[in-house]
Parts: sequence; C-alpha cells; structure tokens
Amino acid sequence: MISRRLIRIKVLQILYASSKKKEISSTNAEKELLHSVEKYYDLYHLLISLMVEMVEHEIKHNNFNRNKKAPTIKDLNPNLGFQNNLLVEKLRNNIELSNYFEKRKLNWKIHEDFIKKLYFDFRETPTYTEFVELDDKTFNEDKELVVKFYSEFLAENEAFVEFLEEENIYWNDDYSFVLAMVIKTIRSFSESKSDHAKLLPLFKNDEDREFAKLLLRKTIVNKTDYTTIIEKHTKNWDTERIAQIDLLILQLAIAEVIEFESIPFKVTLNEYIEISKYYSTVRSKTFINGLLDKIVKSLKEEKKVNKTGRGLID
Repeated sequence: MISRRLIRIKVLQILYASSKKKEISSTNAEKELLHSVEKYYDLYHLLISLMVEMVEHEIKHNNFNRNKKAPTIKDLNPNLGFQNNLLVEKLRNNIELSNYFEKRKLNWKIHEDFIKKLYFDFRETPTYTEFVELDDKTFNEDKELVVKFYSEFLAENEAFVEFLEEENIYWNDDYSFVLAMVIKTIRSFSESKSDHAKLLPLFKNDEDREFAKLLLRKTIVNKTDYTTIIEKHTKNWDTERIAQIDLLILQLAIAEVIEFESIPFKVTLNEYIEISKYYSTVRSKTFINGLLDKIVKSLKEEKKVNKTGRGLID
C-alpha cells in the first residue's frame, strides 16, 4: 500500500510540475495525482510478476539448451530448483494479479531484452548459485530466494534503475517504496495460501485516499494565505529568494498542520524535514526546520489549529 510519506512526495511532485503555470486547477492537479498513484500501483504489480518472468526465461533457456544439436549432459539435465520455485508458482497462479494485468493491459512482452539481461545477471549472483545447489528445497527457502531477488539483487541493479527512469518520470522516486511493498507481499505468502490470496491494496484505507486529495486541494486553494504566513516569518527574506521546492514544502506542511486535526505536529514537521533532505538543497533542512517551528508556534498562539486527542497537542 502507498505510504503517507509517498503521498506527500507525490503531492509535492504534482505541485512542482504545476508551479510554472499561471493558474493551477485543483481538479486537473487531482487527476494528475491520481494518475501518478495509479502508475505506482502498476509498478507494484509489474514487479511482483517480474519473478515469474525470470522463471519463464529460465524455462526457455533450459529448453533451448536441450534442443542444441550436440547438447551436453548438463544441457539435458538442468538444475530445476529455480524453475520449480513454489512461491513463484503461487504468483503465477494468483487470480488477483492476473485480473489486474488484464484490467490495466500490462505485460512484460515489449521488455524481453531487459528481462533477458536481468535474468543472466541474476544467474551470476551468489544468491542464485547457492540456491540451486540446495537439495530438497522447502517452500520457505523458495520464498527467501524471491525476497533476496528483490531486496539484494534488484534494489542495487543499475539496469533496473535505468529502466524505471526511461519508463516513467516518477518511478525512479517510487521504486524503493514499491520494493518494500513487494517484499511485504512476498513474506505474507504461505504454502497453504490459495490462488485467491490477496495482494496489498493501493491505499491502506479511505482515510489515506482522502488525505491525498485534500492535502493537494487545500494547498492549491489556500496558496496565497499560506504564502502570507511564510512571508510573516521571513521578514528579512524575499519569498522569491526562497527555493521553489522549499516554498512548496512549507506550504504543504502548513496545510497539513491546519487542515488535519488528527496528525500530530511532530509527525508533520519530521515528515517534511525528511522530504527536504532528498528534494532540496543541503541547507534546506535547517531552514525548513527552524521556519516551521516558528510558524507552528504562531499558529498555536493565534488558535488557527485545533489538535485534539492524546499525543496531538504538543
């Protein structure tokens, strides 16, 4: 499922992409946000099925070797440990995965060269070679191989990162979050799970879905008010001198502090400070941290925020 942090990042991306326009339509921005989120979910399903594609390529490879004019004993009797992976078989037969691929018209066929390269790269890793040498593999050992494929091999594979950059402008930012989702899904599978085993939903609940839309909408609609708040606390600064990405991060944080009563101040501040580390300048973390602290204190004094419940007030 998509995390709250990634929701914040995606809203930031949409706002930044729209920042060059004279006017931002909240309706159009919301459509762009939902499209970006859908593409994230596409990537989740594509990556889950990637291991199935790897096994399919091994089957083709083994069949090719068997049909050589002068096959060796090894060609005729390949190790089938990877090919017969029990966890991959469950993914291959998963009804929900198949239905999603059909609904969204997804497939790996046009990326056959990429799959081939990935497969032969994986064959050279100790993870693969040590696995195929195991005798009488258990379901858990099969599952652990799949987990290592994603957590160790794919996460560090340069060809994979380049593929993501070429396919979708947001996927390069998404992939670490998606890999975590995929690994969580794989670990949830058991030998007794049926072909109808559920995959992770896109949103944890309806509250997260509304959080995404409302955060974007409120930031756009109240842009002028939030900019005024920022200007009030940066009297020695011209807001035009503040980096555009920093300004957007501040506006998002203010929107969240004011509009979402159930989110603690500390959570909001920590989230946007962390986001600034990856999306802004080296000095932005300190600047945003100090400024948000002053803004939140001022909003509290002016009673413009209403946090209720244990752990929300301070």
